[in-house]
Amino acid sequence: MRAARGLGGVVAFACAIALAPVALAGSAPAARVGETGDVDGREADAAVEAYDPFAGIDQDGRIPGVARPSDLPNPERWRYIPEGRIKPGNMLERFLVSSFFAPFFTQDEDVGTGFGVAITDIDFRQRRRREFAGIFLSYSTEGEQDYSIVWQRWLHHVERAGGGVFQEERSRVRVSAGYEKTLTKRFFGFGPATKERQETSYEDEEFEVDVGLQIAWPEPGDDLILGGGVRASFHELAGGAISDVPQTNCGPVRADPTTPTNPGGNCFPSVFAEAEHANLGWLYSEIRYDTRDSQANPYRGWTLGASIDFAPLQSGGDVGARYSLGGSIVFPMPGLFHHGAVGDEEHPPTDTVAFGADLRLSSGDLPFFERPALGGRNRLRGFIDGRFRDDAAWWAGAEYRFWVLPRGFAIPFTRALRVERVGLAPFYEVGSVGGGLRDLANNRVHHSYGVGLRITLERQAPFRVDVGFSDEDTIVIARFGLPF
Repeated sequence: MRAARGLGGVVAFACAIALAPVALAGSAPAARVGETGDVDGREADAAVEAYDPFAGIDQDGRIPGVARPSDLPNPERWRYIPEGRIKPGNMLERFLVSSFFAPFFTQDEDVGTGFGVAITDIDFRQRRRREFAGIFLSYSTEGEQDYSIVWQRWLHHVERAGGGVFQEERSRVRVSAGYEKTLTKRFFGFGPATKERQETSYEDEEFEVDVGLQIAWPEPGDDLILGGGVRASFHELAGGAISDVPQTNCGPVRADPTTPTNPGGNCFPSVFAEAEHANLGWLYSEIRYDTRDSQANPYRGWTLGASIDFAPLQSGGDVGARYSLGGSIVFPMPGLFHHGAVGDEEHPPTDTVAFGADLRLSSGDLPFFERPALGGRNRLRGFIDGRFRDDAAWWAGAEYRFWVLPRGFAIPFTRALRVERVGLAPFYEVGSVGGGLRDLANNRVHHSYGVGLRITLERQAPFRVDVGFSDEDTIVIARFGLPF
């Protein structure tokens, strides 16, 4: 087992907390009543002065329950945001309430020292928390780069007479664009029996634009969810920068240019050549039946869905597609370190056991890096990202998510910002890949296990640090959002 990898991507705790609102962009809102515009001049100054950070919130962070309007469809699916989390004013006046500026740095021997900043606004254009915008920039001393921008608007939003708003989190429109130059991506070959020693490295320079829509149908908050969109991605590959690892295209190891171009025969020149200049136009769609009480951080319910990513436009005239079928189920459990709700409470601390599984397939012609894979991030977290790859993959996992600090703590030097709660999540996963659906039943099954740290500022913004173990690696992963 090698030393833990992935630490270069783990940001300091303070920065992680400042970045937590980024998770909101992937989860939940627009207008039904009271399209609220900006105010200016003395009215704006008065509104800022009158702002109460504890409006609708107890001093310990508890949010008392409030009644939903009787005419709301599926009222239990509308998330209540208290007035204390909707501060008026410009971005500077709302800093650390609904706007955030978070510098961060990373250190990695292969890409050097990286510096970056995330600028996020979860009340973009002061629309009462119905719009999000973010800009994310990073650069390393060895030339690794990542620049992206994202905007999202939720489609159903209702003002509460006593202050605050109700949002239906299932319906939203999202637009994003970004440029990324990654120097250390890995490829081990195809199939479940590839060896660690087959590791190769490649560089991927990518520009991507994505426009997507998701709605609950036929009414806001309904169980049936439909989604779709278009995406364009442009890739330029080159030899990777990982020290002492062969390059995927059979180029010399960068740490030692005198190394033979094909040390030990571990490289994939034909696979690399087919994907070296890959431009893809995607159409994607999803249908899902979802009874969970939250998409971002569920405490109960189940979901089952299918999706298709179709790439009819590719450089070279190729056509390919990816298909997935998967679901999850979550059960509430008695609290280990708390007693749950205190009176009538919005999203009280709730321990859960979650199970998830999915099957992914591909067909036609796709670049190797777009085919189903296991390892890192959300699937087999004890293996390096993309460790196992082929035309088919299956995965199953379980997590026990429990809160250790159910009421969290105040963040120093801020007026009212606080960590809502802190917890742990032991997990276990299995999965395999194969050249097709029939192969999956007989191929070797890989196992991964570990434990994760869970931190939230609010229910829609879970931040996690997972430490995953396998028979060949230890991986540390820091991300926003739950793995399933």
